[in-house]
Amino acid sequence: MIRIALLASGSGTNVENILRYFADKKDVEFSLVLSNKSDAYVHERAKKFGIPSFTLPKSGFENGEALQLLKNHAVDFIVLAGFLLKVPENLLKTYPNRIINIHPALLPKFGGKGMYGSHVHERVVANRETESGITIHYVNEHYDEGEPIFQARCTVLSTDSPEDVATKVHALEYRYFPEIIEKVISSLSTR
Repeated sequence: MIRIALLASGSGTNVENILRYFADKKDVEFSLVLSNKSDAYVHERAKKFGIPSFTLPKSGFENGEALQLLKNHAVDFIVLAGFLLKVPENLLKTYPNRIINIHPALLPKFGGKGMYGSHVHERVVANRETESGITIHYVNEHYDEGEPIFQARCTVLSTDSPEDVATKVHALEYRYFPEIIEKVISSLSTR
């Protein structure tokens, strides 16, 4: 049994998609949802699935409170799904190669601090990119610089708005993120 924590800062559409994907799988348990925002809609999504959710401020991640909460829930693996804080060193050391993130662009392009959600799609359109996509990667001490696990691409038309790009990228997120999580955790359980 792999116990997973989901970290999110916003509405949690990817969290809900992941929970639906794993609903019938017996070898995975979602121990908790953790957010840095008390008003994030992800808490409502967690409640709908009967998963405990918690809110901690940035300081709670840095001072070890989040780490203690994860240990108390026997978490083996962490998935960032729209989590906007930088992951602190105490979590990186405790969960080496056991924290993954999804980014709404083809890293290394359009990554780094402040590059999330609509900010990314606006830059893609402003730079007249012909493609965008998703990158699923391990998390390290730098924003969006961890080892890539998987990328999927979509075409960006010259007539596409940032909202059009977001729609295409979200479709890739929903399609691939749960599958890649499953592959990564199944490789853990065979080690």
